[in-house]
Amino acid sequence: MTSTLIENAAIATVDAAGTEHARGHVLIEDGVITSVGEGPSPRLADLVVDGTGCLATPGLVNTHHHLYQWATRALAQDAILFEWLKALYPVWGLLDAEIAHATTGAGLATLALSGCTTSTDHHYVYPRDGGDVFAAQVEAARTIGLRFHPCRGSMDLGASQGGLPPDHIVETTEAALAATAEAVDAHHDASPASMLRVAVAPCSPFSVTEDLMREAAVLARAKGVRLHTHLAETLEEEEFCRERFDCTPVQYAERLGWVGPDVWLAHTVHLDPESIATLGATGTGVAHCPSSNGRLGAGIAPVRALLGAGAPVGLGVDGAASQEAGRLAPELRQALYFARLADGPAAMTAREALRLGTMGGARCLGREAEIGSLEPGKLGDVALWRLDTLAHAGIADPVAALVLGAEPPLAALLVAGALVVRDGRLTTADEGALTAALTRASTRLAGTAV
Repeated sequence: MTSTLIENAAIATVDAAGTEHARGHVLIEDGVITSVGEGPSPRLADLVVDGTGCLATPGLVNTHHHLYQWATRALAQDAILFEWLKALYPVWGLLDAEIAHATTGAGLATLALSGCTTSTDHHYVYPRDGGDVFAAQVEAARTIGLRFHPCRGSMDLGASQGGLPPDHIVETTEAALAATAEAVDAHHDASPASMLRVAVAPCSPFSVTEDLMREAAVLARAKGVRLHTHLAETLEEEEFCRERFDCTPVQYAERLGWVGPDVWLAHTVHLDPESIATLGATGTGVAHCPSSNGRLGAGIAPVRALLGAGAPVGLGVDGAASQEAGRLAPELRQALYFARLADGPAAMTAREALRLGTMGGARCLGREAEIGSLEPGKLGDVALWRLDTLAHAGIADPVAALVLGAEPPLAALLVAGALVVRDGRLTTADEGALTAALTRASTRLAGTAV
C-alpha cells in the first residue's frame, strides 16, 4: 500500500454539507481518500506534505478545452466567434500529430500548475495527412499525469453545404462516425478510477450535419460514453439555427437526442427561459467558459438561472486561442464576477464558485461519485494552495482568498495521491522541454496565419 498525507492545512471539502476544517488532514491510501478531518491523521503515511499556511481543496475539473489551440494564440484578437473561426480554420488545417502532442503537453501542464487534476479536450480538426492526432494527445496526457477526458470531435458540414468551416478540413459523415468509434474502442476506460475516458463530440450546429449529430448520439449511447458539443454560444449561432432549422439551438439539440444526464454542452450563453428549463429538467450539463466568452464578446451565460433549474454547471478554460492564459484557477473568480455582473452581488458566493470548479465539473463528466469533493472513498485528487504569501496576507477566509484573491501558488497537486506539482513546479515532465516543443509547433503554424 502506498499512502500520502496532507496535514496542518485548512480544508474545504466541497461535500454536500460544505464541510470545512480550520487545521486538518487528508489521508490518501492506494489512490483513494481514506480519512479527512480536523486535527492529525489516524495513521502515518509514506509521503507527508506539510500544509501549514495552505488550503486543501478538491482538484479542479476543466470541462471544456481545445488544447491544439496552444499553437495559435493571440490571433484574430478583436473578432467575434464566426470571424475568429474563419481566420483560424485554414491554420488549423495544417495540424498534425506532432503539433497535437506538443500542444496537449503544454496545455495540460499549464492546467496542472493552476490546480486542475481532471481535464477534457474537444478536438475536432483532423487533417487527412495529419497522422493519429487523437493517439498523440492520449500519449501526451499520460506523461503529464492528469485524468483526461478527450472528446473525439468532428465536422462534416463544409462551406459548400452552408456550414462555416472550409471543405478541406471536414470529414464525411461516415468517416467521422467510424473514426469516433475507433477512438472509443481503442482508448476509453470505464473503470471507477479511470485516468482516460472518451466522449463523442461533433463540433457545433454550424459545422455538423443533422445526420452526424443524430448518429453520434446513437453511437455514444451504444458504447456507454458521454456526449459533448458547443451550443448557444453566440447570437450568430442563434440566427443560424432559426434560419436553417426553424428553432432555437436547444430545441435543435433536443430534437436530435442531445439532451440528458449523459450530455454536457459548452458555453450556452444565449438561452431563453424555455431552454433553461429544458436543460434543468433533463439534467443536461453546461461547461461555463467566462474568460473565453469575454475574449470573444459572446456574452454572459445565465449560470444562476441554470443552477436554479437544476442543470449541472462546471467551468471550462476553452481553447488557448480564445483564452490565452490557459489556466483554470482564475475561472473561479471570473465565474463569480460574470454572475454578479448579470444578476447582482448576491448572484454567486466564493464557495459556490469553488463548487462550480470542482463538484460541478465532476457532475458534467458523470464522475461525481469519484471526484469533485474531499471525502473518504473518493479518488485522491487534491490541490493544496499556498495562502501564506504577501498576496493573501490578512485574508482570514481561505476560500475567499483562493477565489477573490490572486491565484495562489500550489504547494502540491495530487492525482490519485501521486505528486504532479510540488512547490509550484511540475514533477512529471520537464517544463523547458514542453516550452521548446510548443515553440516549435507555434513557429510551424505562424507563417500560415493571415
